[in-house]
Amino acid sequence: MKNDRKGVLILEDGQEFEGLLFGAPVTADSIVKASKTSGLAKDRGYGEVVFNTSMTGYQEILTDPSYYGQMVCMTTPHIGNTGVNDEDPESQHPWCAGFIVHEMSEEPSNWRSRGSLRAYLEEHGIPGIYGIDTRALTRHLRAQGVVRGVILPLEDRARARDLLEGLPRFEGRDLIGEVTTKKSYRWGKSAAGSGKYKVVAMDFGLKWNLLNSLEHFGCEIEVVPANTSADEILSRKPDGIFLSNGPGDPAAAPYAAKTVRALVGKVPLFGVCMGHQILALAMGAKTYKLKFGHRGGNQPVIDRSTGHVEISSHNHGYAVDGSSLPKEIEVTHINLNDKTVEGLAVPSANAFSVQYHPEACPGPHDSVELFERFVRMMERACTKNI
Repeated sequence: MKNDRKGVLILEDGQEFEGLLFGAPVTADSIVKASKTSGLAKDRGYGEVVFNTSMTGYQEILTDPSYYGQMVCMTTPHIGNTGVNDEDPESQHPWCAGFIVHEMSEEPSNWRSRGSLRAYLEEHGIPGIYGIDTRALTRHLRAQGVVRGVILPLEDRARARDLLEGLPRFEGRDLIGEVTTKKSYRWGKSAAGSGKYKVVAMDFGLKWNLLNSLEHFGCEIEVVPANTSADEILSRKPDGIFLSNGPGDPAAAPYAAKTVRALVGKVPLFGVCMGHQILALAMGAKTYKLKFGHRGGNQPVIDRSTGHVEISSHNHGYAVDGSSLPKEIEVTHINLNDKTVEGLAVPSANAFSVQYHPEACPGPHDSVELFERFVRMMERACTKNI
C-alpha cells in the first residue's frame, strides 16, 4: 500500500534488503524492549532468518511452534491471496518472529477466508516486510547459511549493528521449554475416551494436525509438558508414546532425552522431527546444526527398505549425526538432496522416528502410512500382553 512505511531487513553479516513494512509496528526500541521480556513476544522483529519453499500453507507455517525465534522468508513470490481462516492454524496463535515476502496480497479471495494476512499479523503482534528480493535473500542464505537478522524502519537502520551485537543468540537456548504446554490436557474426542489405543504425546512444540492424524487412526491422546518425567508418563499406562516436533537445538533440552531414554523399550514409541532428534540423543547419538535447514513441502526422502521415494514436508534446522549412531539403531530413511538421516528404528525397543512431518500440513501426504505403522506396533504389543 502507498502509505506503508519503508523498512529494511538487515542480516548480521551486513546484507540489507529494503522493502515496505506491514503487520505489527516495529522499531529498534521495541525490539530492545521485547528482548528483555519473557514469553512469545521476546523475539518479535528479531530472529534467525530462514526460508520455506512451500507454495501454499503460509497460515500453517506461521502457527507452527517450530518457527519460534525465526523470521520466515517465503520463496513463493505471491503470498496472502487466500487470506486466513479458522481451520488451518496448527496451534492457538502464530509463533514466528517475523514474516518476509516478495508480493503481499491485499485482497484475499477464498471461500474459507475470514480475514487478510496483514490484519492477522497486526492482531498477533508480528512484523513483516514485503517488496524485497526474496530470491536474492534465499540464494544468500543458501550460500552463507542461516544468520540472525532484524526488521527495522529505514530511519533505524544505523542502529542495526549495535542492536544485533546486543541481542542474545539462539545456540544453547532451550526453545522447547518456552513453547511446551504448561499442563497436561486431552485432545479432541480423546476427552471422552473414544480411542482404541491410549497415546501420551510429549509436547516439544507440537502441531495440532499431528494430534488429528493420531486421532484419525484410533488413538486417544493425552498431551503432557516436555519436562514430564518418565515415571509420570508410564503411570498413565499408555499403549504408545508420541514425541512431537519443536523448535531449536535438541541438545539444549537434555531433560527431554533423559526422559525418552527411560521410556524406550517400555511401550511402542514414535517420534517426528524434534522427536526424531530427541530419540537419537536418548540412544547416545549426536545432532548438529544444518547450514540452512530443511523447510518446505518438497523434500525427497527414500525408504531404504523398499526403495520408495516420498516427497515430504520438513521444518528443521538440526539433523542427526549418522556416524554417531550406536549399532542397535537402523537408519531407515535418507534425504536424497544432502544424504542426511531422515528416519531411525530401534527394532528391539519398538521405537522409530522420522525427521519429516507425516501429517503434511502444509505438504504432500506421501507419508501418512507412518501413523498406521505406529498403530500396528501398539496393536501387536497389546495383543502380546493379553
